Amino acid sequence: MGAVVASQVHLVRHGEVFNPDGILYGRLSGFGLSELGHRMAQAAAGDLSSRARPVTALASSPLQRTRESAAPIAEAFGLEPRVDERLIEPTNRFEGSVTTRAMRLPRNWPFLVNPWRPSWGEAYAKIAARMHDALDAAFDEVADGDVVLVSHQLPIWALHLSLTGERFMHDPRRRRCSLSSITTFERRDGELVEVGYTEPALELQHGARDVGAV
Repeated sequence: MGAVVASQVHLVRHGEVFNPDGILYGRLSGFGLSELGHRMAQAAAGDLSSRARPVTALASSPLQRTRESAAPIAEAFGLEPRVDERLIEPTNRFEGSVTTRAMRLPRNWPFLVNPWRPSWGEAYAKIAARMHDALDAAFDEVADGDVVLVSHQLPIWALHLSLTGERFMHDPRRRRCSLSSITTFERRDGELVEVGYTEPALELQHGARDVGAV
């Protein structure tokens, strides 16, 4: 008889970030949730609670916006969240700038030569691999129940692309990974399988600013 592991792992994206200048914040410090973002995070916690599934472990990326998004989930389930560096936002050459302006500067053009990798930041394949490792570890972390991991748009989407066999190169505007969305996975015969996607903060999306991710 095999070891008992988590039933499901839920990847939750953080809520809206307070970013009035439209900066590509990446891994920069000082970018926490907006008031709306806190409401989005609460909506995600409410969605997980409404499923009547036991959540027995919680982790987040080390960045402020994910730790703040994990807080209402921790409260809802009485958990102490841990930090998992594998869930962090990818590196990006344009971090700290307004992306549309940065791409017009000739000094940045060499970073745009390979959109398949991409040449301006952490490789998609590397992002997907570390996220895969994080989920595998999460499944083995608990004896039963579910695990929630709070991360960022591109890491969640890169894992999705990897598991579905789609190409990594994509239009960021077409990612199916909205603010405070929840993507759910199971492990079947040793393989990760995506089994659900919900947008508990959908009604809060109108007017939300989502421009700081890579």
